Amino acid sequence: MDLRRRLLAEWLGTAFLLATVVGSGIMADRLSGGNVGLALLANALATGGGLVALILTFGGISGAHFNPAVSLAAHLRGELSARSALAYSLVQILGAVCGVAAAHGMFNEPLFALSQHVRSGPDQWWSEFVATFGLLMVIFGCSQNRPTATPFAVAAYIVGAYWFTASTSFANPAVTLARSLTDTFAGIRPLDVPGFVVAQGLAVACAVPLWRWMQKNSFVAVRTPDNDTQREYEPRKKKGSR
Repeated sequence: MDLRRRLLAEWLGTAFLLATVVGSGIMADRLSGGNVGLALLANALATGGGLVALILTFGGISGAHFNPAVSLAAHLRGELSARSALAYSLVQILGAVCGVAAAHGMFNEPLFALSQHVRSGPDQWWSEFVATFGLLMVIFGCSQNRPTATPFAVAAYIVGAYWFTASTSFANPAVTLARSLTDTFAGIRPLDVPGFVVAQGLAVACAVPLWRWMQKNSFVAVRTPDNDTQREYEPRKKKGSR
């Protein structure tokens, strides 16, 4: 795919992702009768379902990153050029902002409204580091060993991370920036955005070299001669060896 088509896929996918996150947050908040736990559960499940569908839809075109942290990691791993990674990140941010506007339009909210939802402090920043680090590990491992399972694994991880992190797992700089523009259930104060983005960036800086180190002298799956579903394993050869 040429870059223009990939960028369109990233823009569309990220826009739909934010429409899902923000829109389901508004719906859950309105229907939960003040029960925050129930609202969070509905928000998490809707986000997970949307992620599966979006990754399956756009994965074959752009890789379905929808996340500057994932695009940066892909660049550091040699899978994406610096130019493409930057372009991906820009359209992801633009798509995220468009997704917020789309969700607001569906629920008769102002097009944009700065959030008043406080999300700050060491617990929140550490949560974002953990959430982003774990997401990248899931993506690295599944894309290498079980690529067809990646959409489901990523969605399952995000649904779980909604609940095991204090921040409800933004794990995405574009999502974080866009959610500062919605004063609804899913929002975050603009003042709190830098702390989240820094934590997410640090997670990328740690996850990429750690995964590379873990892959040294590791095992890779190879198909059996009869093309059975069972697999044999052999040590990964060093680059250039025979």
